[in-house]
This record gives sequence, C-alpha cells and structure tokens, in this order.
Amino acid sequence: MSNHETKKGFSHEKIETSNFLMIVLILVTVAFGGLVEIVPLFFQKSTTEPITGLQPYTAVQLAGRDIYTREGCYNCHSQMIRPFRAETLRYGHYSVAGESVYDHPFQWGSKRTGPDLARVGGKYSDEWQRIHLIQPRDLVPESIMPAYPWLEKDLVDAEAMPAHMKALRAVGVPYTDADIAGAAEATKGVTELDALIAYLQVLGIHLK
Repeated sequence: MSNHETKKGFSHEKIETSNFLMIVLILVTVAFGGLVEIVPLFFQKSTTEPITGLQPYTAVQLAGRDIYTREGCYNCHSQMIRPFRAETLRYGHYSVAGESVYDHPFQWGSKRTGPDLARVGGKYSDEWQRIHLIQPRDLVPESIMPAYPWLEKDLVDAEAMPAHMKALRAVGVPYTDADIAGAAEATKGVTELDALIAYLQVLGIHLK
C-alpha cells in the first residue's frame, strides 16, 4: 500500500460537492456575463439615441400608455417586429432600439395572442379604435380580446401626471419644465379611452 496521499486542490470535485462554492461561482459567472452583454449597450449609439423625429409622449399619450400597461395589454400584444420577411410583410419595418429609448419599461417581447402593435399608429381611425376597445367583436367577430367598456367612462388621473413625468425625466426622457407644468391641465377631463387611443395612434409612426 502506498503512503502517498493525493492533495486536494481547486478541483471540479471540490466545487461540485460544495453548495455554497457552487452558488458563489454561478453568481460570479452570471454577473460577469451580464456585464459583458449589457454594459456595451450603454455606449452604442443605436441603442441610446432616438431615431429622427421621435418625441417623448405627450401627457395624454403617456396617460394612455399607463392604461395600456395597467390593463395588461402587453400580455397579448408585443411591440417588437423581428427582421424576418414574414413579419415585415405583415407588420411593416422591423423594430429598432432607437424607437423605444423613451419607453420605461419598453414593450418588446415575444408574446402574441393578438397581433403585434409596434406599427399600429394610423393604421385604423380613432373611431375604429374606440369601437374595437369597447367591444372587439363588433368589428372582428372571431376576436378573443376582452372588452374594455369602462375606459369610456373613467377619467385619467390628471393630478398624477406631473409627478410621473418628473420621474421619467430623471431617467433620461427630455421633458421640459413647461411639459411637466402643463401635464395636469392637458389631461384634465380626458377619458381613459381617449388617452389609450392617443397612445395607440402614435406607435411606430416615426419609422417607415
């Protein structure tokens, strides 16, 4: 029998038999990989600069966007057209990052129970959107989209809009003091339905 003993070093066996060490190394690996993938995006102009003509949402459009997210519209509608022929033929020009620099959070994704809405702005009239939101099956009999009749009666919370716009300015959306000061007045008496339609009608119109 040999008296020689094998010294244990920093081996796979040591890593795989230590839960704590395994967790620490996984976290380090994921953190490093995330930094390598994410940090360069902050310095890449195509992802940080708005496309030509893009403007921050008006107070009414922003209120409509809040309603869009509150009602969970993103659960069935993505706003991300992939650069594939089948998608661009159906929806239009593929989505680019410069369109979403003022979106917090952005609505990109892959969930499509309903059609992608990245370029729905101007595709239908305001009246079509109104009827469709109140009762989708009046226009599309086979639709499984829920109806939103209360939006026609409920009013936008106008008093909350200035604080919301201030918060967005803090993360880079270029709202002016005048924009913020006039937000409450601009949304006063506006129904949630009208605000949501205003938001939908501006989607994707800056890139053709």
